[in-house]
Amino acid sequence: MINIRSIPTGPLAVNTYIVWYGEAGETHDCVVIDPANSHKVMNELERLGLNCTAILITHGHFDHIMGVAKLRDKTGARVYINELDAASMTDSGASLATMIGVKVDPSQVDVFVKDNMEFTEAGIRFRVIHTPGHTKGGVCYVIEDERVIFSGDTLFYMSYGRTDLPGGDSAALFDSLVYRLFTLKGDYRVLPGHDRETTLEFEKQFNMCLSSGRCE
Repeated sequence: MINIRSIPTGPLAVNTYIVWYGEAGETHDCVVIDPANSHKVMNELERLGLNCTAILITHGHFDHIMGVAKLRDKTGARVYINELDAASMTDSGASLATMIGVKVDPSQVDVFVKDNMEFTEAGIRFRVIHTPGHTKGGVCYVIEDERVIFSGDTLFYMSYGRTDLPGGDSAALFDSLVYRLFTLKGDYRVLPGHDRETTLEFEKQFNMCLSSGRCE
């Protein structure tokens, strides 16, 4: 049985996800996606009796990576990110942290993910879909066995990530949504980087990018 716990972290209330297989009350390895507050995540890991083996980053904006360095130091977890966004892990300008005056501790990257790459962490098989547009290196992590997509800031409930920041590209994001995500067959649970969860079938019908024909 897969378990997915969502907790809001950081100044912009990022949806940080803790994912693991197994029953409650037992010790299990887990994966953490987009941690923006290491203290809050560590408290939840300890409460649930979980050991974080991997930190998956959907994209390199500061609000999704603020807790990575300390969480990696405390757990020894491997950090995954697309190489096109990897500079954000050490460069506050690239992560946009300097834009609003917040501090992000630099972190080492252990694995550069690529489009269609598959890997297993904590017994969970993930597939990577490169979805540029919000950032150049934005990705979605898919658990095919469970029909779940962690969409970061690519896809939101009836919306999508902004494209007016450095590295944003409205045409690329439209292509990522319509030709990379909406072409997946069947329904998926979609867990975004902010706001409420949705489903892929719902977004295929009602997402605002379809009515406008663009992501701007």
